[in-house]
Amino acid sequence: MVERPGGSTRPTDHRAAPTVPPPRRRDVLSPETVAAFSDFYRKEVGRLVAFLVWQGASVADAADVAQETMRRALEQWNTIRSPGPWTRRVASREYARRMAYLVELPADDLADRTPLLRASASEIAAWEARQEELRLLGHLPSRQRQVMAWTLEGYQPAEIAEQLRMTPEAVRSSLLKARRTLAALLREEPDRR
Repeated sequence: MVERPGGSTRPTDHRAAPTVPPPRRRDVLSPETVAAFSDFYRKEVGRLVAFLVWQGASVADAADVAQETMRRALEQWNTIRSPGPWTRRVASREYARRMAYLVELPADDLADRTPLLRASASEIAAWEARQEELRLLGHLPSRQRQVMAWTLEGYQPAEIAEQLRMTPEAVRSSLLKARRTLAALLREEPDRR
């Protein structure tokens, strides 16, 4: 029995009181960190989506992977030395993990089918050229397509090799094979150029 204030007693409960874990403390980001990340996000999220589309992702999947990658980047912002390559590497790996569980769709299903309402002639021509690039890239094996996506983003073979943990020679070999395949496709379809 346990004595209560005022002299009354109550039976002792030998069961342990349930413990509630303390709420997780979120690291508070400084205004400078938030501003730096926000600037990076605005400049890079669209490019990251395009990078993933070049690798074969649908626009919806690419946007989803890009958003998750940016969320992770914000959590680790103060430890990331080169955010551009970091986000591409993380997004590329996440997309590859997701694709390991899905049946690959035909390249025609990967095209962006957003209507081009109120677009200028030059915007429509650019959109058509992009769709042709995506169609051609769809003929490449996944590794060649991945290396081409990094190349289209402006990275050099040594930089790509470092990010993908490949040798520069393997990157150059993949690029050579990809370019040969694309050149052969273009020769076969001269009227599509």
